[in-house]
Amino acid sequence: MKAATIKSLKDELSHKSSEELKELCLQLARFKVENKELLTYLLFESHNEEQYRENCKLFIDTEFNEIDTKNAYYVRKKIRKILSSSKKLIRFSKQKETEAEVLLHFCKKLKNYNPYFKRSTRLKNIFQTQFKMANNAIHKLHEDLQYDYQLELDNLIDNA
Repeated sequence: MKAATIKSLKDELSHKSSEELKELCLQLARFKVENKELLTYLLFESHNEEQYRENCKLFIDTEFNEIDTKNAYYVRKKIRKILSSSKKLIRFSKQKETEAEVLLHFCKKLKNYNPYFKRSTRLKNIFQTQFKMANNAIHKLHEDLQYDYQLELDNLIDNA
């Protein structure tokens, strides 16, 4: 089955009643966990973006604390999973400030994750990539915010 275009979906949704729209949303939420997470963000967290950013940071902190450090392979695997979850949280928000702040926090946690960060080339490559993405997100912000985040970014590099 081929998926319909966004325009055709938008046109079709405009003909539905509010009760039918509610049922469609609930059916989407039951179908896939990511749809449920997006709906949760839109309904409960999108009105307070600052709190959402703090929740994202708390999530990253919690996940880093739960890493099984017995094997370097599992450390790298868990860090990649944390990164993909963080990217999903960023995608829900669609705000560059949230992207910059969450990526900066991820980079700080990764850089301070010793002894694995100092020994692993793969983790350093992940750090470099996310650092560049955070830098790109910062350059798309307002000048005042750019300055604040650029200080954090420079501080992250200086502590090498």
